[in-house]
Amino acid sequence: MPIAINPRDRAVQAPRRASRLALLGAAAAFALGAAIGPAPVTPAYAESPLWGSATTAGPASFADVVERVKPAVVAIKVKAVDDSQGGGIFEMPDMSPDDPMYRFFKRFGEDQGRPQKHTTMSQGSGFIITPDGYVVTNNHVVEHANEVEVALDDGRTLPAKVIGTDKRTDLALLKISDGQKLPYVEWGSATPRVGDWVIAVGNPFGLGGSVTAGIVSARGRDIGAGPYDDFLQIDAPVNRGNSGGPAFDSHGNVIGVNTAIYSPSGGSIGIGFAIPTEVAKDVVAALKEKGSVSRGWIGVKIQNVTPEIADSMGLKSNKGALIAQPQKGAPAEEAGLKSGDVIVAVNGEKIETSRDLARRIAALGPGKTVDITYLRSGAEKTVKLKLGTLPDEREARADDGGFSDHGPELSGLGLEVAPAAEVRGAGREGLFVTDLDPSGVAAQKGLRKGDVIVEVGGQPVDSWGQFASAFKAASNEGRRSVLLRVKSADGAKFIAVPVKGAKG
Repeated sequence: MPIAINPRDRAVQAPRRASRLALLGAAAAFALGAAIGPAPVTPAYAESPLWGSATTAGPASFADVVERVKPAVVAIKVKAVDDSQGGGIFEMPDMSPDDPMYRFFKRFGEDQGRPQKHTTMSQGSGFIITPDGYVVTNNHVVEHANEVEVALDDGRTLPAKVIGTDKRTDLALLKISDGQKLPYVEWGSATPRVGDWVIAVGNPFGLGGSVTAGIVSARGRDIGAGPYDDFLQIDAPVNRGNSGGPAFDSHGNVIGVNTAIYSPSGGSIGIGFAIPTEVAKDVVAALKEKGSVSRGWIGVKIQNVTPEIADSMGLKSNKGALIAQPQKGAPAEEAGLKSGDVIVAVNGEKIETSRDLARRIAALGPGKTVDITYLRSGAEKTVKLKLGTLPDEREARADDGGFSDHGPELSGLGLEVAPAAEVRGAGREGLFVTDLDPSGVAAQKGLRKGDVIVEVGGQPVDSWGQFASAFKAASNEGRRSVLLRVKSADGAKFIAVPVKGAKG
């Protein structure tokens, strides 16, 4: 008779329908057992190839762990004051100063012209990591704060000082002072696995000291929050106000900092994201030491190598980070790296994606000398360079300009181009994209109106004839796609488009 097994609590459930024969058999077995004594019971999955050996069941309760860690979890209360001008332009009505309403309107007009102060209150969560009162939370919880208070689990509220923040990882470090040792929790040392238990403690919707539990659903999630995304996905319910609170393993060690949820309604639907401990503890250590985080930097705009790009460049795989454009005067340019190079390793460790490269370089820190392994024209090369310091803010801008003459349309790709030299503000090199068919191949691959195509298949192009010739050369070489190097409002990038259809 088939059975259903729940590995979490080792419960064995009989199917809803059982045959009369099976019931009679069970009764007979019970009677026999009563006569000769109980027989040893072995779990049905103990020797199953699926389970291997018997697994340890989950805890019957998290109460002991929660009792130990909950005093170190705090509620963050933030006060922000926004100074703004009064609303609108007020015109004094045409009336005599003797009019009873004159003084009212005059006073009203004066009030409208004065700066108005708007005070907002918000809440989040955090946790104490040292007995002398250092508190970890999210940057977005305290980013615009004028005053910060920390509410302890014992009911006391203490003022807090912001020691440092890091916008790129959304982490912040606070300090409270109580004059005595405070309860605290420690960072976990083991890397959590998908399927491990996780306990979230925090201040959801202002309901301090709330506890939820679930499992680690996934690792390495990129949610578009920043260049160093490497989130844990958890299904322990996390809601508004949980931001900055800890995610614990079943032993009470911090494995992540709850920072975001995916929800169409604003409430938990079982998809939450936490900054993993291996990222958070290094950032927090830097904030504690210097009040800020310094990251390594090589000065390149990079992108992933898609299968189409790999094919167009004749690469064997789509691993690595493609350099779209090195920044002038940056370490990469000084070391000789160029657009079109594909970085495949740093200090001998393989690079899988552009985000992998960004995290690796940032973690090494400024001033370090590293070996960069890259591919150029199919050959592998290695160069040494000294990492710079990641600037606080960087902007990529493109000059705006109009255009007049439209070039010939490239059928199949769905775009029209004109020499960039003939378009005001477009520069002197390349082909300016004057028009695009939204349903065409070029638009679907990421080309946009106003982009400038600088190279096709590694060859500079300044005319439609050169553009078409480059496609023809790629076709003669048997390539299915060709690589365009494009300058856009977002900076330089590579786009792979199919070879077929590029005809005038």
